[in-house]
Amino acid sequence: MMDRVPQEYVFPLDDYIQTGVHWVVDEWRPFFQALRWPIAKVLDVTLDSLVFMPFWGVVAVLLVLGWRLADIRAGITAALSFTVIAFLGLWDEAMISLSILITSVVFCVIVGVPLGILAGRSNMFWAFLRPILDTMQTTPSFVYLVPVVMLFGIGTVPGVIATIIFSMPPIIRLTNLGLRQVPADAIEAGEAFGATEWQTLVRIRMPMAMPSIMAGLNQTLLMALVMSVIISMIGAEGLGLTVLRGIGALDVGLAGIGGLSIVLIAISLDRITQGLGQPRKSAGDQKGFIGRIGRAAQLRRSAA
Repeated sequence: MMDRVPQEYVFPLDDYIQTGVHWVVDEWRPFFQALRWPIAKVLDVTLDSLVFMPFWGVVAVLLVLGWRLADIRAGITAALSFTVIAFLGLWDEAMISLSILITSVVFCVIVGVPLGILAGRSNMFWAFLRPILDTMQTTPSFVYLVPVVMLFGIGTVPGVIATIIFSMPPIIRLTNLGLRQVPADAIEAGEAFGATEWQTLVRIRMPMAMPSIMAGLNQTLLMALVMSVIISMIGAEGLGLTVLRGIGALDVGLAGIGGLSIVLIAISLDRITQGLGQPRKSAGDQKGFIGRIGRAAQLRRSAA
């Protein structure tokens, strides 16, 4: 057995980290508290809107969103999934979790997409940003909770902040990847027709990178859903708190229906977001019963 390093030669990194965090808390706490305001407002508006709507209204909206953004199967899947959640008696908790997800994803898009665009346009900025993203994605999710609690306190809003930090890297990475994979000949053609840098970005780069960006949105959404369970440890409400209560009380049934509800939300939102950025099929191009109805409607319109 090798001798241990003498204690006087051990580098006290933990002490430096603790001192640094305390300094940030003492000097910058008002700034970080101010960051709570926009997140809290968006969360409150989203939650109030979801709670104000009746159960059947939310299900109908999800059905239409799934149908228009992906296909009719995604809409039916979302509608049935949330109907099951309602009959499990966890509707209010599901709406809180959904509001946390929506708020987190909104801020991830607002911050992440511009950062991904800058990274895709600048190799120097990407070289600076890449190790930060690597650190964010490899750091255990529980580690985020300690500085978040010290800077923002406990509750649902600090939980949303931790979710934003944890789930932002995928949309930055895939936005950068999508922009870098745009064919050079398409960009050269736009420049040959006199397109400016901004017009090239908006009309050529972004549309062609949209499938990759939407894949990043999908991954960000799923990571936010995973984090929604962990943030219940710092007082965030929703289905994650239901699972935590079930574990604490050794109530397998309560934890089971909470976990099942989270899975149903994940499946529903995954199906909807997977359809974003992909070419939409008309009803007549689809298979099965929906396709037969679509083709019949097309024949009727052509005969008219």
